Amino acid sequence: MKPFTTLTSQVIPLVHDDVDTDQIVPARFLKVTDKAGLGDALFADWRAADPSFVLNAPEQAGRQVMLTGDNFGCGSSREHAPWALVAFGLRALIATSFADIFRSNSLKNGLLPIVVDAATHGALHDQLADNPDAEVTISLEAQTLTLPDGTAVQFDVDPFAKKCLLAGSAQLGYLLGFADRISEYEKESGR
Repeated sequence: MKPFTTLTSQVIPLVHDDVDTDQIVPARFLKVTDKAGLGDALFADWRAADPSFVLNAPEQAGRQVMLTGDNFGCGSSREHAPWALVAFGLRALIATSFADIFRSNSLKNGLLPIVVDAATHGALHDQLADNPDAEVTISLEAQTLTLPDGTAVQFDVDPFAKKCLLAGSAQLGYLLGFADRISEYEKESGR
């Protein structure tokens, strides 16, 4: 996983409330056990049904941040949803709220879910409407999101998840990094 330090990117506007994981990645794509190709499954039904859907627009390619609506990632707890978002190239999502399990799964897979208040969300939405190519900057170390107009807001992130994201390590990989120390402790304690 690539370390997440500071990211400046244009933003994909997908401002819909209550987007569930069944829409993010439809069930027929859940047969895979790895992440390869899941970027193509991201919002597959929405993309197929609507040629003008935002992810079908060529100018959205390469953008690493998505502005979403309230309660993003609700529904089932499928880990494939953040896998598909990351495979598509996203590194961060901005919303007023995320479903708890989705938020946890995102952090474990290198995707930073940023919760902002309604006023900040509205301001960003308006700035993107005025300039669709505007950029935001996210500093994970400082835990700040800087809007296109220069306004910087703080966001919360779980300290352990932050440490793993900054290091570019999955949570399990981070813990396994202590395997030698654990073995030594077990030897010393007679376990």
